[in-house]
Amino acid sequence: MFTGLIEEIGIVKSIIKQGGGRRIAVECSYILPDSKVDDSISVNGVCQTIVKMDAKSFEFDSVEETLKKTTIGLWKEGQKVNLERALRLSDRLGGHLVMGHIDTTGKVIRIENLTSSVVYEVSFPKEFAKYIIPHGSITINGTSLTIANHTDSALTVAIIPHTLSKTIIKDLRVSDLVNLEFDMIGKYVERMIGLQNPSGLTIGRLEELGY
Repeated sequence: MFTGLIEEIGIVKSIIKQGGGRRIAVECSYILPDSKVDDSISVNGVCQTIVKMDAKSFEFDSVEETLKKTTIGLWKEGQKVNLERALRLSDRLGGHLVMGHIDTTGKVIRIENLTSSVVYEVSFPKEFAKYIIPHGSITINGTSLTIANHTDSALTVAIIPHTLSKTIIKDLRVSDLVNLEFDMIGKYVERMIGLQNPSGLTIGRLEELGY
């Protein structure tokens, strides 16, 4: 479990193909003294397990399913990534509850510089629109953000200078792909409602039928 508050920006040191997967090494410094093999690390929002580490970097393995659902398969050596260690139960929850399980990737379609913030608009597959609410939470490349506006296929977030300075969001350009994780609470609510209403009958469907 994570909070979406980025602790450090790391640099991809090496990428080695392992069958259909990848062994990736990331250089960093701040998070290493308190980390060990088998720990979970959020790397651009993707929960990965440390399998090897030294004084300057850690390594993790990404399997085919992870490469398919995230942007990891597009990474190149030398690029920057957001890093966060797993949440302690005694920590403050400054962001929101983040699993590190990416739902889908989105595409940056607009960047607008304002006086006190930068607005990013990100498109996403329409089937995920049900998890978005005004001023709700979204995780973009591991960063906990508040949704400013949205449609059925795009959302906007306004990023303050402090967040820009502490994350790789400032490096994003139009057409870049990003990892998206939607609020887990909404997913649990959807599941519970579905179990109570296995027929899939909704208020909207009843209205269509004339009730």
